[in-house]
Amino acid sequence: MAIQRPSIPKGTRDFSPVEMGRREYLFDTIKSVFRRYGFAPLETPSMENLSTLLGKYGEEGDKLLFKVLNSGNFLKGVESEEILAASESDNPVVLGNRICEKGLRYDLTVPFARYVVQHQNELVFPFKRYQIQPVWRADRPQKGRYREFYQCDVDVVGSKALIHEAELIQIVQEVFGALGIRVVLKINNRKILYGISETIGHADKMMEITMAIDKLDKIGIEAVNEELAERGLSAEAIGKLKPILELSGDNREKLGAITEIIGERSETGRLGIQEVTTILDYLDALDVTLPVELDLSLARGLNYYTGAIFEVKALDFPMGSICGGGRYDNLTGIFGLPDTSGVGISFGADRIYDVLLGLDLFPAEAGRNVRALFVNFGGREEIGAFKLLSDVRRAGVAAEIYPEAAKMKKQFDYAEKRGIPYMVFVGETEIETQTATIKNLATGEQSSVAFDRVADHLKR
Repeated sequence: MAIQRPSIPKGTRDFSPVEMGRREYLFDTIKSVFRRYGFAPLETPSMENLSTLLGKYGEEGDKLLFKVLNSGNFLKGVESEEILAASESDNPVVLGNRICEKGLRYDLTVPFARYVVQHQNELVFPFKRYQIQPVWRADRPQKGRYREFYQCDVDVVGSKALIHEAELIQIVQEVFGALGIRVVLKINNRKILYGISETIGHADKMMEITMAIDKLDKIGIEAVNEELAERGLSAEAIGKLKPILELSGDNREKLGAITEIIGERSETGRLGIQEVTTILDYLDALDVTLPVELDLSLARGLNYYTGAIFEVKALDFPMGSICGGGRYDNLTGIFGLPDTSGVGISFGADRIYDVLLGLDLFPAEAGRNVRALFVNFGGREEIGAFKLLSDVRRAGVAAEIYPEAAKMKKQFDYAEKRGIPYMVFVGETEIETQTATIKNLATGEQSSVAFDRVADHLKR
């Protein structure tokens, strides 16, 4: 049998113990903030019924869903002509939907909405949950973009109060403040975008407009204008839209300018302006120091957003959005629970990890899971070291003993390669005096510590 070269699918990654230590630091930091704001943990299945997922993310999002083939003979009932037609089609979605009833979740928000409706009689509203799980997208892998990645979501459903938007912005400030990453939060409102669409005479093409301008940062204004023309917007409408997307000034000045542009043409647009104004008023009252910028080109391509939308970018590291979200008024209605508004924000764990790594912001201890290595001298000393090690572990310190009485250099090399900061020596003299010798491998400093104080010394 030929030897199989080990590999993993493109867009996925293995995580070493050091990387997992850093990821756990990241997750623990985010979770601690979520909990302080009263959010409770939730998990949903990796797979959802395709009927749950399809139609919630827009045309482009639906194409990125990973579909799971039905069990057994998934081609049963499919005519050969259908298979041939699908093989020659650029978009064989119809056949795919027939032979696949399930799919890997694309995000955590749609499964959350499904959960809320399914368990509505068990929940207390407003219902606040956080969720940290992987999601999957059949995208082209590239820097900062993976096919499998973790999202850290926090949502509240069952309340239209804009105080929740203000709290989400506070959470963003606290999370990135704790991680040491300088960020800017961009805010807009889908109602304003609808108002702009009405103002330029294309309310019927609001989704086409948002999908195009959502790419402004990536492809530039000229390419966006070309896409808008391809989507059926007139040259006059595109001409009216361009100065709106290029409005400058501080947040209040932009709000004033867009208010004048929309005028009486769109009641929905004016409502969006009022909502953004209220959120900014909350932030002023709360002395939020996080840079918050009104960006009228921000669209967030997902279909389900209806109100305020957010996007967060790192200031000191080249990376796309590392956090984003918004309000959705009708998502639970799709599953049979109307008039139940929700709002949430999602932290992209993998991109945040890359930013922390790129800026060297991980604490040294984040990649370590062992605090001390007990040297093995063999015989009576091994037993003495093993007993002290057990006491240290019971005191809550992660430690291990070298498994055999190897040469000292080999034990030192093991500790250094593992990134273990301390070595503990329990030899004949130490057993007699009931004091261990502890060496700090970073500084070379050695200390004699009573057995009953070793755990406290290692915790420092």
